[in-house]
Amino acid sequence: MTAGLPTLAWPALYPALIVTVACVACLLLDATPRGARPGVLAATGVLGVVGAAGVSLLLWGGPAASFQGMLVGDGFALFLNVVIGGATGAVLLLSVGYVPRLGVAPGEYYVLVLFACVGMMLMAGGTDLLVIFLALELMSLSLYVLAGTFRTRPEGNEAALKYFLLGAFASGFFLYGIALLYGATGTTNLARLGAALAAPGAARDPMVLAGLALLLVGFGFKTSAVPFHQWAPDVYQGAPTAVAAFIATGSKAAAFGALLRVLAVMRPLQADWAAALWLLAALTMTVGNVVALVQSNVKRLLAYSSIAHVGYMLVGLAAGLGPGAPAVLFYLGVYAVASVGAFGTILLLEREGEEAVDLAAYGGLGGRHPILALGLTVFLLALIGMPPTAGFVGKFYLFSAAIQKGLVWLAVIAVLNSVVAAYYYLRLIVYMYMREPEGAPTTALVTPAAAVALAVSAWVTLQLGLWPGPVLALAQRAVTPLLQ
Repeated sequence: MTAGLPTLAWPALYPALIVTVACVACLLLDATPRGARPGVLAATGVLGVVGAAGVSLLLWGGPAASFQGMLVGDGFALFLNVVIGGATGAVLLLSVGYVPRLGVAPGEYYVLVLFACVGMMLMAGGTDLLVIFLALELMSLSLYVLAGTFRTRPEGNEAALKYFLLGAFASGFFLYGIALLYGATGTTNLARLGAALAAPGAARDPMVLAGLALLLVGFGFKTSAVPFHQWAPDVYQGAPTAVAAFIATGSKAAAFGALLRVLAVMRPLQADWAAALWLLAALTMTVGNVVALVQSNVKRLLAYSSIAHVGYMLVGLAAGLGPGAPAVLFYLGVYAVASVGAFGTILLLEREGEEAVDLAAYGGLGGRHPILALGLTVFLLALIGMPPTAGFVGKFYLFSAAIQKGLVWLAVIAVLNSVVAAYYYLRLIVYMYMREPEGAPTTALVTPAAAVALAVSAWVTLQLGLWPGPVLALAQRAVTPLLQ
C-alpha cells in the first residue's frame, strides 16, 4: 500500500457488497426490454442474501476487520447479518406469489427490499454515529416507499405518510443527538466517544446526557418502543403483509444492533440509561399486550404483539450488557423466525379476493388447510413462549438476565405480560380449530417458494427450542467485542 494512504479492510464490507451486487443485478434484469419475471428477481435477491449470510459465517472467528474505524466486521455484526439475511430471504421467497397478486412493479419492489437489507447490515456493523445514521436513512427511505405499495388504497397512503412523517421527526432527533455528542466530545467514532466519556466528569456533561436521550428517541421510533410506537399499527395494517413482516423483523434487528453498540460505549452512563430502559420496557410490554387484546384485525394484532416483544428485549438491555446482550441477540433471531412465519402464513390466505386479516376469516382453518393452520400454531406458540419452541428459551434467558441483575420486579412484569399475551394468541388458535367458518371460505395460495420459507421457519423455531446451545454460544461470543 502506498505510504500515507489508509488501509481499508474490505472483508468488513463483503456481506453488504454482495447484497448490493444482487440489487444492481435486479435493476439490470428489470431494465431489459421485456423485463424480468418476479421469480427470477426473487431468486437473484435470495442468492444475494444467502451469499451474504454464508460469507458472514465464513468470516466468523477470523480477525475483526475494521473499515477505517467506521464499519467493523466483528462477530456481533456477522451474527446480525445472518439474522437480517435470513429474514430478508424469507420475505423474498414469500413475495414470489404475493407480488403478482398486488399488481405492483416487481422490479422496484425487490430492489427496495434489497436496498433496505444493505442499510440494515451497515447499521449492524456501524462503529461511527454518522455511518449508523446514513445506514438508518438508507433502510428507512426504502421502507417508506415499500409501505406505500398500495397506492390506490387509502390505508396504504396513510401508512406511507405516517411512517415518513414520524420517521423524519425521529431522524431529526437522532441527528441532533449526534450533533450534541460531537459538540461535547469532538468525535462521532464510537471507540473515541467511549474513551472521551471515560474521563472524570465527562459523562455528566449536560450535552452528553441530552445527546444520549435524543439518540434513545431515535432508536425508540425504529424499534417501536412506547411512547414512540404510534406509527406501527397503522403501517402494519396499510402496508403489504410481506413488507410488514420485513419491518417487524429486519429493521428491529438492525436498530437493536446499533443501539447495543451505542450503549456499550455509554457504560459510564449505565445507571442512567438502564433506568430509562427499565421504564421503557415496562411501558412497551404493557401497552403492546393490553391493546392487542381488543384487536380483531390480525395484522394490527401482530403489530401490537411486535411492540410487546420489543419490551421483552428492552428487559434484557435494562439488565446490562453482560447477561442481557447475548439474550437479546438470541431473542432477535427467535422473534424474526416466528414473526416471518406468522406474517407469511397470513399473506397466503385470501377471502373474496382480499387478504384474510379478520379473526372471523380464520374460523375452521384447521379443517380446510390443516398444514397451514399447524404452521401458524407453531409460530404463535413461539411468540407466546411455550415449550418446546424457541420462544420459551428466548424468554427464559431474557428474564433470567433481569433476575440475575436484581431486576426482579421487571421480570415479574414481563412474566405477567406473557400471560396476558397468551390470551390473544390462543384466541386465534381457538378460531382455527374450534370455530365454524363465517361467510365466504378462506382460500390458500401457496407457492413452492412460500412453502420452503414457512417450512424452514417452522423447523428453525422448533430446532432452537430443542437444541439452543450452539446458537446461544454464538450469541455469547458475538457480544464479546462489545464488552471489551
